[in-house]
Amino acid sequence: MKIVVALMLLTFAVSPIFAIDIERAFEDDAQQARYERLSRELRCLVCRSETIADSNATLASDLRRQLRELMAAGKSDEQIMQYMTDRYGDYVLYKPPLAARTWLLWAAPVLFVLGGGIAAVIVIRRKSHLPEEDPADPGLGAS
Repeated sequence: MKIVVALMLLTFAVSPIFAIDIERAFEDDAQQARYERLSRELRCLVCRSETIADSNATLASDLRRQLRELMAAGKSDEQIMQYMTDRYGDYVLYKPPLAARTWLLWAAPVLFVLGGGIAAVIVIRRKSHLPEEDPADPGLGAS
């Protein structure tokens, strides 16, 4: 019983170490909400499938710091997003815009599904045209 209690206390003591942002970025609730929204719109460039709000990577921490600095400097949401895309490209946006330079990114899932469907049709057609084996024919398995 003492071991269980000690392990529980240790778990609670260590958990803040794994937290991403322990303290609020801004005192103002509106600014904090804006910060949280913007941090969910930016992708961690290291983790790929996480926003900077969810990532524990050093680069994500740097991007969160940079976001706080830009907000504190009075930049608008559009200016912040423009700054980030100028510096890191459209990939930094968690939901990149549909544009000529990002069409492949948006079309890739559809292209993969279509390619898989075409491959499946080809395989099924080839298999359906193969002659059926007669299990009663003794000459097939003999060597």
